[in-house]
Amino acid sequence: MLEDDDRRLLRYWQADPSLSHADLAERAGISVGRTTRRIARLQEMGVLRGVQAVIDWAALGYSVEVSLRITLDKTQGNAFDAFMAEARKVPEVIELQTFLGRVDVRLSIIARDMAHYQQIYRSRILTLPHIADIEALMQVARVKSSEGLPL
Repeated sequence: MLEDDDRRLLRYWQADPSLSHADLAERAGISVGRTTRRIARLQEMGVLRGVQAVIDWAALGYSVEVSLRITLDKTQGNAFDAFMAEARKVPEVIELQTFLGRVDVRLSIIARDMAHYQQIYRSRILTLPHIADIEALMQVARVKSSEGLPL
């Protein structure tokens, strides 16, 4: 599926997303035209979904991250869809994951401090529909965080 040029381009761009096509081409050892065509092809294939800014939440004053493991009341037919629709509306929810098993959903929530987290928890999380059980895990440290792939 991917050619060696594609892997090189992805590896260099992943390491430094601020590289221009010319700089990327130089590092990968191919022409700018070929680089541009390869990137366009990778976008068309859905391999490259976009380039985004990575924001340091702590630099903006968010010092608390809590992971909530939620079990839904599945006796209600629309519990999952209703919960997900409402959870997406909470701005402090930065990640939403679904699971098979006892835990149905995991939410990652950021807050400025514990008082702010309590306010979010009471006014926005506990009001979400069809919650049967919640377990909170307070993040102490982020040991590794990477979306990079071994290319």
